[in-house]
Order: sequence, then structure tokens, then C-alpha cells
Amino acid sequence: MIAQITRAGNPFPAHGTSRDRNGVIHFDDLPGSLPAMLHGWVERSPDAEAVVELDGDRLSYRQLWDRAGRVAGGLRARGVTGGSRVALRYPAGVRWVLGFWGTLLVGGVAVAVNIRSAQPEVEFVLEDSGVVVDLGPGDPLPDGEPYVAPVPARDAVAAMFYTSGTTGRPKGVPTTHEAFLTNCENLVRVLGVTSDVGSSFRTLISVPLFHVTGCNSQLLGAAYAGGTAVIMPEMKPARVAAALPAERISFMVTVPAVYALLLGRSALDGIDVSGVRWVCYGGAPIAASLVRELKAAFGAAELVNGFSMTETSSLVAGELLARGAGVLHEYWNRPDATAAAFVDGWLRTGDIVRVDDAGRIYVVDRAKDIIIRGGENVSSVEVESALESVPGVTEAAVIGVPDDVMGEKVGAVVVVEGEPDVTAIIEHCGRQIAGFKVPQYLTVWEGPLPRNPGGKLLKAQLREQVTWGEPLR
Repeated sequence: MIAQITRAGNPFPAHGTSRDRNGVIHFDDLPGSLPAMLHGWVERSPDAEAVVELDGDRLSYRQLWDRAGRVAGGLRARGVTGGSRVALRYPAGVRWVLGFWGTLLVGGVAVAVNIRSAQPEVEFVLEDSGVVVDLGPGDPLPDGEPYVAPVPARDAVAAMFYTSGTTGRPKGVPTTHEAFLTNCENLVRVLGVTSDVGSSFRTLISVPLFHVTGCNSQLLGAAYAGGTAVIMPEMKPARVAAALPAERISFMVTVPAVYALLLGRSALDGIDVSGVRWVCYGGAPIAASLVRELKAAFGAAELVNGFSMTETSSLVAGELLARGAGVLHEYWNRPDATAAAFVDGWLRTGDIVRVDDAGRIYVVDRAKDIIIRGGENVSSVEVESALESVPGVTEAAVIGVPDDVMGEKVGAVVVVEGEPDVTAIIEHCGRQIAGFKVPQYLTVWEGPLPRNPGGKLLKAQLREQVTWGEPLR
């Protein structure tokens, strides 16, 4: 059964929207396409800074448009036409951005390839997407006579990102111009960004551009607001901290693990962060203790959890489903995966949530990460939060350990600063959560926990690599 989630009062502006015949909400006044959005700022603020690569190029909106037009001309000369796929395998920086916009200006589809993948994984993505041009790390940008294709339809595919592949081979997600623009409009509404924010809206991109956060919510979000995307080719906590005042960053987005590194290594000590207006996080659960530390460190900023909420009716607990103009409709060349992921037009997110009387949504866990211990459901997220509130514990992952009697028991993998005190960790958890949720197994992990480029824990990899000792109780 699908039940809609209702709210007594929507905290976000809902004006300027309408529903289509299927009940999906669309924004009424979006730009016609991503190139149309970019060109609007070229006309209004041609000399405003659009893109910065730390220790590299700095481009105004006019320079970005002109150089992307030459890339489009070069791609056209190599056979790229409307709908042709172009693989982007450049490292994060201005070259990636020019390749992306050049592909869109010629009418092609940008395929964002995870450059941290192993060669067989890269080859799978290139073959699966059917790329016409592959822009590899060492390749120069295409160059030719400037070209801009006719404005595409809003429902035309603009780019394709691939899922992280944590449960199998990655799946291509065709993303339309309207989906990108809807995400951008959602962003400015949620943050309360006004139309005149312009060049004061500056975001620091420390996550990969082949990830939707870096590209969709930051690179394109900044362009939508007429702001500046400042790109870090390589994430280094000290460099992140130094860039905040130097580049006048107002909008900060990254995964909880990076914030933990910034605070744990005292990288922000002595750094002026008063200009940061929004501190956003997502991609992985965040411990309540880390949220409190962020509030203390960024006193002038609003903290925002990046898990978006859909305006949908009252259920107590279950899997969150989503639909909307910014939600995909299918996976590329994967009819079986598409059929499994969609129910009557709704995307199954795989997130188990609960909803309170006001319609607020609380993420309990990923469906596949719920531990069933003797008939009791244990949220790995809740246990991880308790573990990460222990002084000295910098990371935690909780997974089920098979057990002949209980079915599963709770196992924890932690990263600890200094000498670990397992007894103290378990006792602390016992004061935070119910006894049946307290880990029966605990392993101290050397080095950071395995994560994908988006910051998500690779629990399947952990299950294969961890060695459990005797149960603690």
C-alpha cells in the first residue's frame, strides 16, 4: 500500500507550482534548459566569477560560455550530435566543467564517470552508456568553431550519472534538464536564497564532480543562483579550512566524515568562518554529537541535512517512496532494475522512515541495513550515532553478525583516536540505547572505514573484510 505523507504546514515555499495529470508537481517558471539558465547569467552578469579551480583557472560567466562553446564545436567536429553520449573522466576542476557545459551546448549527454573506479568498472560504464567520445584524464579539451545547438526540450536527457554499485553493477541514471533545474530550484527555496544573492553565493566543492552532490547541488546550484563554484581538485582538511575565508565561501557542503576530520584535527582553529551561511551535509548518517560540534564551530550558519523531503500522508513507518519532476523514471538499459525500483510511478528509495504527526520524516535506516536480532529490529544508524558520541570514536559502522540462535547479533566496527577502551565504549552505548541494541561484537579498525566517492560506507566490503572475535557478552 502507498500512503501519502501530509503536513499541517509546509515549511518550504510552494508557490509557482502545478501538478500534471499524474499528480506530479512541477515548477512553472524554470529556465527552458541548462544552457538557457547559464546564458541568462552571461547576459545579466557577464563579468561575475562563475567557476574557480583552487590554484588554477578562474572563469567569469562570459569566459565560461565562450570556452564551452569552443568545446561544443570540437565535439561536433568529432561526431557528437543531439543525444550522443560524451564520457567525462577529467579530474575535478575547470576542465571537467568545460567538458560538461560543452557537451550540453552541442546537445549531447554528459556521462559522469567515477574516475576512482577500477579499469574494468570504467570500461563497463563506457560500454553500457554507448559513448561516442571518451574524454580521458590525459586528453585535451576538444576545440573548434564555437557552436550552440538549438534549445533542447526540458524533458531531454542532459547527463547520466551511475549509481555507486554497492549492491551490484552500477546503473546509469538518465537525468533531464528539468530534473537538474528542479533540483536547483528546490535548493534555493530550501536555503531561502533570494534572487539578488548573485556573487555572494559561493560554494566550496570538496566532493567529486562525478557525484550528484558536487555537480547537481553545488556546481549547477551556484550557476542557477548566479554565484560561484570553487572547486578543490583534491580534498585536504587544512586546504578546506583555509579556503573558507580566502574564497569567501557562504555555502558549504560535504559528507559527515569530512566534517569530522575538520573538527577532529582542529583544522578550523583560528579560521574566520563567519561568512559561512549554510553548512550542509548528506550522503551518510550524521551523529548528533557531530551536529552539536558543527553548531558550535559555525555559529553564524544554518545547518541543513541534505536528505530531501517529499510533500507526500500519514504512515507510521515504512519504506520512503518518491516521485517528482526531479526524480528519474528509469535506469539506462536495465529494465529489470527499473521494474524493481518503481511502484506505480513512485521510486523506492530503500530508506526505512518514520513520520510524526506534523509530517516530519525521520530516516531510520537503509532497508538492507536493518538488523533483526531475535525478532527485534535494530537500526544500524541509531547504534552508529551512539558509538560516534563516545569520546575518541571518529567513525563507526554497524552490521549484522549471523547467529544460530538470534538470527543476527549487533556487530560494530569503530575507528578510534588513541588507545581504544572497548569496555568504556560499550558502557557508554548502554547509557544511550536499549540493551538489545548494544553491540555484542566490536572490532577496532585501523585507518578510515571504506567508503565510496560519495562518502557512503561500503558495508558489503566491511562484511567481507572484518574478523569478529568472541562475543563481548
